[in-house]
Amino acid sequence: MSGLIGKKIGMTSIFDENGKNIPCTVIEAGPCIVTQVRTEEVDGYSALQLGFDDATEKSATKADLGHAKKAGTSVKRKVVEFKGFGEEYKLGDAITVEQFTEGEFVDIAGTSKGKGFQGVVKRHGFGGVGQATHGQHNRLRAPGSIGAASYPARVFKGMKMAGRMGGDTVKVQNLRVYKVVPEKNLLVVKGCVPGHKNSYVIIEK
Repeated sequence: MSGLIGKKIGMTSIFDENGKNIPCTVIEAGPCIVTQVRTEEVDGYSALQLGFDDATEKSATKADLGHAKKAGTSVKRKVVEFKGFGEEYKLGDAITVEQFTEGEFVDIAGTSKGKGFQGVVKRHGFGGVGQATHGQHNRLRAPGSIGAASYPARVFKGMKMAGRMGGDTVKVQNLRVYKVVPEKNLLVVKGCVPGHKNSYVIIEK
């Protein structure tokens, strides 16, 4: 899948041709620089490594500096590999948001917002006991019984319990591209995209 690296700017809404208000997400998509070309002969597979968002040389390692110098560009904060580019690109080429067209559908992956340590009601959608059983004192949002009897005498792996919520890689599929603004490198897609403002996202065609 060909694609781009982007940065989530925020959400807005636009009106379609029928006057319906559509919630949309604005993404700064590219321009991305080709920092490495993977080939079947050398690497065993074909792919393009793209870099996005300039970083300072002070914060970069010597390996990063050498890698960027070979491509003739500055050090990038975010580097991702993409497979399936139909066109041929070489080191240092820039790929812009113009590869997307209005009306097509894309998949967008990002890191969801971290929500810290949460209970089972918020994390897994438990309903709580609702004061419907005997002996409930102050545990209305508790998970209830989680174990078995003396056999197997343990809690099974994967049991839905309280824990840290969010901070996971989430992909939202089939988001419609409503608007492409090449002069500002902006992509407007219908619906919401995982992550907080200014977080990196990966857009796949």
